[in-house]
Amino acid sequence: MTQFVPACPPGLPVGPDWVTTPTSESVTFPFTGEHVGLAPVGTVQLATEAITHAERLRAEAAALPSHARRAVLAQAQRVLSERRDELEQLLVLETGKPLVDCRVEVDRTLLTLTTSAEEVAHLHGETVPLDLLPSGEGLIGFWVRKPIGVVVGIAGYNYPLLLAAHKLAPALAAGCPVVIKPAPQTPLATLWLVHVVREALAAAGASRGLVQLVTGGVEVGVALTTDRRVGAVSFTGSASVGHTIARDAAPTKVLLELGSNSALVVAGDADIEAAADAVVRGGYYASGQACISVQRVVVVQAVRDEFLATLASRMDQVVVGDPRKPETRVAALIDARSTQRVSAWIKAAVEAGATLMHGGSVEGGMLVPAVLLDVPDSQAAWDEEIFGPVVAVRSVPTVREAFDVVNRSRYGLHASVFTSSLETAFHAIDVIEAGGVVINEVPGFRSDVMPYGGVKDSGVGREGPRFAIDELTVTRMAIIRPSFGGPRPSTPAPSTSRPTGNAPDQSSQEETR
Repeated sequence: MTQFVPACPPGLPVGPDWVTTPTSESVTFPFTGEHVGLAPVGTVQLATEAITHAERLRAEAAALPSHARRAVLAQAQRVLSERRDELEQLLVLETGKPLVDCRVEVDRTLLTLTTSAEEVAHLHGETVPLDLLPSGEGLIGFWVRKPIGVVVGIAGYNYPLLLAAHKLAPALAAGCPVVIKPAPQTPLATLWLVHVVREALAAAGASRGLVQLVTGGVEVGVALTTDRRVGAVSFTGSASVGHTIARDAAPTKVLLELGSNSALVVAGDADIEAAADAVVRGGYYASGQACISVQRVVVVQAVRDEFLATLASRMDQVVVGDPRKPETRVAALIDARSTQRVSAWIKAAVEAGATLMHGGSVEGGMLVPAVLLDVPDSQAAWDEEIFGPVVAVRSVPTVREAFDVVNRSRYGLHASVFTSSLETAFHAIDVIEAGGVVINEVPGFRSDVMPYGGVKDSGVGREGPRFAIDELTVTRMAIIRPSFGGPRPSTPAPSTSRPTGNAPDQSSQEETR
C-alpha cells in the first residue's frame, strides 16, 4: 500500500506552530494491517502547553467578530469540500469503514461546518421584564451569551472527522478556543481538519492557536480533562470512560455522548418489508460500529415468523469485504481485539440459550453479519453496546410490552418504532426513554442540525451546532438602573400591624435579594 502523504505539516498543532513529538506511531489499515501513515504521539507536557496557550487566547476568541468566526468556518468547509475525495479515501484507510459510510461522514462534516457558521448569526440574548416586582421598577434587564472558556473535545475512532467537527465548529462559533484529542487509532483526518481551520483563522487575521490538537493515550486525556482552566469537556466514547471523565473533571462542565444498544420495535401493524430492510440497513452500516446502529429488535409475536423470514431473505445482500469497494457494507472492525470481543459475546449468548440465525463466524479477519434470536437478559449481546455487526431479535405479545423492553436498558440514545398507527407512534414518543424516538426509519437516522444526545447512561448534553453552542456558552445577566436620579420603586404604606415572627416584610426582601 502507498503511504498516505499528509496534507498538513509534520508534528502536532500546539500553540501558534506545529511542534515535533518524541515519538510517532504507525496508523494501519484494519482490513489488511498495512501501514497508512505515521501519526505524532503527544505527551502530558504538550497537553498542558495546549491548555496554557488556549487560556491565553480566551479573550481573543471571545472578541473575534461574528463575521470572522462565520468566515473561518465557511472557508474551512470550502477547502475540505475541494479535497473530499482524498478525505474519503483517508477515512477508509484509517478507520477500515466501508467507502459508502466514509462518503456519508464527509457529507455530514461539511454540513456541520456550514450550519455552525450559520449559527453564529443566531447567538443572542433577550430582554427581561424586571419590573414584574416593584423592586424592579426603573431597571433595564437583558441577558447575553458569553463563551464558556477553553473547550476540550475528545472524539471516538468510528467517525473521527465528523465527531471532531461537532466539537471544534460549535466551540469556535461560540467564541471558545478549543483543543481536540482524536482517538489514537484514527488521528490523520482530524489533523487535516484542524490544519485547514487554523489556516482559515490565520487568513482572517486571528491566531492559529485558537484551534489545537494533541494526540496520545489515557494520560494525555486525563491531563486535558482534569485541568481546572478548562471551561467544558465534550466527549464521545464509551459509557465507562465517560463516567470516569465526569467524575474526575468535576466541577468542570462535561458533555457526554456515550454508548447505546439501540432498539427497533416492529408493531403488529408494521410494514414488515420496510422494517426488515431497516434492520439490515441500520444494523450493519459502519460495520456495526455506530452508537445508534440497530442492536436490539423487539417484534410483536403475531408478526414474528413473517418478520424473521423477511429478514433472513435480506441477509445475503449485506456484502462483506474490502471497504475500498463501493458495494461493501461490512468490513473489518477497528482492530483484532474488537473482533475477538464481539465473537466472545456472540458465543456467550448462544451458550446461554440464544439461537444464531445467521452469520457470527470470522472469515478473513471479518465478522460475518450476525442475527441472534432470543438472547436472555444479562447477556452482553443484549444488555451492552456490542459495537459490531450483530443484531439480536426478541418477541413479545404486545407493542406496549415492547416499549417496556426497550426501556429496560441502562442506555437511552435513540430507538425506532415501525407502525402504521399514529396512536402507537405518539405513545412511543411519550413513553420511550431515549434522546430520540424515530418512527418508520432506522434509529441511526441523525440530521446534524437536530439536538442529539441521550439519557441515562447514554450521556448528558446535546450536540448539533445550535444546541452545542448553547452548551458552550453561559448566560450573563445585565441589570441597569439608567440614572440614580430616576424613579425609585414605590414603597408600600406602613402596615398598622406588625408582621408575625421575625421575618422582614416582602418589600425589604425584594430590595436585598
